[in-house]
Amino acid sequence: MKLPRINLTILSRLVIGYSIILILVIAMNVYTIVRIGQFNEVTQSVSVTNNRMIHSIEKLKDAFLSQIRYEKKYIITQDEAFSNQFLRLKSDCDQYLVEVISIADAPQTRDFLNHAKESYQTYQLLFDEEVKYLKAGHHYSQEWYKQEKDRAASVIIGELDKSKAYTEQNTYDKINKLYESGANVRRMALVMTVAFLIISISISLFINRTITQPIAIMKKKTREIAKGNFEGGLHLSSPPEIGDLAEALNLMCNKLQELDQMKSDFFSSVSHELRTPLTTIHLGIGLLNAGAEGAITENQRELLGTLQNESKRMIEIVNSVLDLSKMEAGMMTYTFEQKDLAPLIGRTIHEIGPLVKSKKINLQVKLVEKLPIINVDSERILQVLRNLIGNAVKFTPDGGQVTVSARSVNGGLEVSVADTGPGIPAEDLTTIFEKFRQVDSKTSQIEGTGLGLAITKQIITRHGGKIWAKSVLGSGSTFVFVLPT
Repeated sequence: MKLPRINLTILSRLVIGYSIILILVIAMNVYTIVRIGQFNEVTQSVSVTNNRMIHSIEKLKDAFLSQIRYEKKYIITQDEAFSNQFLRLKSDCDQYLVEVISIADAPQTRDFLNHAKESYQTYQLLFDEEVKYLKAGHHYSQEWYKQEKDRAASVIIGELDKSKAYTEQNTYDKINKLYESGANVRRMALVMTVAFLIISISISLFINRTITQPIAIMKKKTREIAKGNFEGGLHLSSPPEIGDLAEALNLMCNKLQELDQMKSDFFSSVSHELRTPLTTIHLGIGLLNAGAEGAITENQRELLGTLQNESKRMIEIVNSVLDLSKMEAGMMTYTFEQKDLAPLIGRTIHEIGPLVKSKKINLQVKLVEKLPIINVDSERILQVLRNLIGNAVKFTPDGGQVTVSARSVNGGLEVSVADTGPGIPAEDLTTIFEKFRQVDSKTSQIEGTGLGLAITKQIITRHGGKIWAKSVLGSGSTFVFVLPT
């Protein structure tokens, strides 16, 4: 069973993406807070419990050693002052024992202290018994009491030392554990940071792929549409909003393509229907001008000459429309063969020679000694050269200069035609290659059909080459095309 595809909207994708990032940030903060709390607990345990424990054990030990000294002095001198000091220190020792046992957090330490407490109670009982014997004047074994008290005192001191040593070791272990925990937190923070970055970048790439990238593709497609390329529909994996927009764009492309095809068919049909009668009119005017139907006056001859030139111009326009329609429909036939471009350039210059002389234009040709042989359709390349060189001569004022040059470039042959005409505005340098587009120049009264450069671009593109224009308004133009070798 095929699961239904979930197509999230732009808002849903953004909310989900940023929610994941927010959850990661919150998780990282919670982890940091928990670990800081643990550090605080260990630090408090060391600073409050362990340090207090060591300090209290030291005070207990000092008080007990002082108590032993007063006990010995009393046994020897039986001075009540020493007994009172002994009893005062006993109160201190009892207080310190209760305190250290209450704050002991380790079972082992508590065992040491309880054992010390038991021995201390034994020590106190021995002292009390000996005091009774002394006050009653009874005979007793002082040596035995001395040995038992020393044994109890040794146990007490030993257990207190064990408690202190164990507490110090416990403090050291806690500090080491704190250091290791800090190292673990640093490693975990590094891992979480790297993971956070990877996930954030992945989410960003996901948003880019599903939102930004489709928009960029649609932007590119609209530019192609603006250039007249209506082919190829958009099939995007994107949010519903962008998908709907892409479908609308596809529908627009289909409609524009249909309109463009209708226009091409219309021009092709009309041009084809016009060419035969125009040719007949042109021939008829030529016969009348030649006197085939009798003598004509000079004014009639001048009028017929004008009509013949205009009919010839109309035939050229119709032929251009037909050629462009065939090229756009992919019906133009090309015959490619290995050719040297220099003779084709020379032939074109020879054909346009009368116009060059009439305008007194300085036409220069700059060719390298040996041009590479290229695979071209000679007639179509002649058409390109006639368009470019003819335009340069037509738009260059009398006495100006036109330069035709050709040279080898990386992987191709470059041909350029430069003139000293009025120039082309920067905003028109790309649109001039579109059909029926002409430069709106106030400095020239020359008119054309707007098809020559469109046909030129079609031919160069079909040859696998590129063509472009460079110009500075008021300083002339240069048209350049490159054909592969």
